[in-house]
Amino acid sequence: MSTYQFTMFIEPDEEAFHAFVPALPGCHTFGTTLDEAYTHIAEAIELHSDGMQKDGEPIPVEGAPLFVTSLSVCTSWALWAID
Repeated sequence: MSTYQFTMFIEPDEEAFHAFVPALPGCHTFGTTLDEAYTHIAEAIELHSDGMQKDGEPIPVEGAPLFVTSLSVCTSWALWAID
């Protein structure tokens, strides 16, 4: 058994949370709470990588950790009147 490390994202999605792993296309899940989404994505990663191994596909190895942050940007809006 090997240990892999993946970057995962959890984002709000209507009344639930969507979790996904960019390095594993198709590996995503939902949870009604953050904790549930975290638990579900951990299970999804395990199942997804097990399936890849059984199919003879290589498990992707991520490079350096991503830098994720928030950025505020001011924009100017132009309002056009159409007669």
